[in-house]
Amino acid sequence: MAHGDPGPVTAAPPAPDLDAGALPPRSRGVIGLLEENCTVCMLCARECPDWCIYIESHKQTAPAPDGGRPRVRNVLDRFAIDFSLCMYCGICVEACPYDALFWSGEFGYPETGIGALTHERDRLREWMWTVPPPPAHDAGAPLPREAQAAGPGTGPA
Repeated sequence: MAHGDPGPVTAAPPAPDLDAGALPPRSRGVIGLLEENCTVCMLCARECPDWCIYIESHKQTAPAPDGGRPRVRNVLDRFAIDFSLCMYCGICVEACPYDALFWSGEFGYPETGIGALTHERDRLREWMWTVPPPPAHDAGAPLPREAQAAGPGTGPA
């Protein structure tokens, strides 16, 4: 081999398959928000180690049926996640007691500026349609405690 000769040329390794449908079931992409389930409890934002979740709300009073005491509830005004800070740990998804946050398989969301990586609730809502269905229960597994408490005939056939 002469000086400066690069030597034998080897083939490049194959490119990884970046099809979101071919990803493993527990892979993490972005977080989808199901607004209807969000009660503005703030658990996701408080548990986030990166403080990348921003939530704003206001209180709204609704009259109670049958002349009872009026009910006060939180109304979601803003829900945003700054994916430039997010470390994709999943604590927010696990901390949500109302199933308002879900992992989506979407991972290709390039932006030209760092400010555009803060995704507001409208964009987070769009990713709900890319959330994979939950895995099926094991055939021999016992019924969940909720179904057991509901009594016979309420579980799957």
